[in-house]
Amino acid sequence: MAAPKIILYTSHICPWAHRAHIALKELGLEYEEVIIDLNKPREPWYLEINPRGLVPTISYNGTIIPESAIVTQLLADAHPSHLVPPSNSVEGAIQRAHISFFVDTFFSKVWSSAFAAQKASTESERKEATEALVAAIEKNNVESLLYPEGSGSGPFFRGAERLTLAEALTGSFLLRLLSLWKPQYGLLAEELPQLLEKRTPKFWKWANAVVKEESVSFIWDEEVVGSRTAAKWKAAKA
Repeated sequence: MAAPKIILYTSHICPWAHRAHIALKELGLEYEEVIIDLNKPREPWYLEINPRGLVPTISYNGTIIPESAIVTQLLADAHPSHLVPPSNSVEGAIQRAHISFFVDTFFSKVWSSAFAAQKASTESERKEATEALVAAIEKNNVESLLYPEGSGSGPFFRGAERLTLAEALTGSFLLRLLSLWKPQYGLLAEELPQLLEKRTPKFWKWANAVVKEESVSFIWDEEVVGSRTAAKWKAAKA
C-alpha cells in the first residue's frame, strides 16, 4: 500500500490539534505540516478548507477531515497498529468501546474540573476545583478503567506495553495537568501532584508514563503553553 499524502493543518499550542501529532508519530507516518496562527483571524484560504477555522484539519489523500478526535480515529483506523486493533474485529470493537468510555469519562469528569480551576478567580476557588479534580478520579473509578482486573502489566491503558488510542486522545491534556500547577503559571493548586500521588497512585503512574513518551512530548513547549494559558485566563478575568 502506497504511503498516503497527508497535510496537517495545526498549531503546536493547541491540545486538541496535538492529538493528531501523537497519532502520526506513533504510526510513523510522514506528513506536511501547515501551522495556523491562532492569535490571528483565520485567513480566507483556511476557511475554505475548514469553515469553522479550527485545528486540526487533515488532508488525507486529498480528502479533508476536521475535528481532532475524528482525525485521530481516522489515522488509527486507516493504519491498524498498537494504538487499536482493526475495526472489523470483535477485539477491535470492544477495545474501541473501552477507549471511548474512558476518554468520555476523562473529559467530562476530570478535565472539566481542571478547566474550572484554570478559570478560578481566587486561590480558594482554585483549591476547591483541584480537589474536585482528584475526587472525580476517585468517584468515577478512573483507575479501574485504566487498569481493570486481569489487564496486562504495561504502564498504558488496560496494561498495554505501548501507547494506545486512549493516550493519543488524552496525552496532550496530561501534559497540561502535570505542569499548570507550577507557581509560575498558577492555574491549578500547587498541591495537585501530592494529591494525585497519594490518593490516585495508578492515575499518577499512568499520567507520568504517558508524558515521558516522545510521541506525546515532541512538539510540547511547557513554557510557551503555560505562559500563554496563564495570560489568556488573566485577561479573561480582567
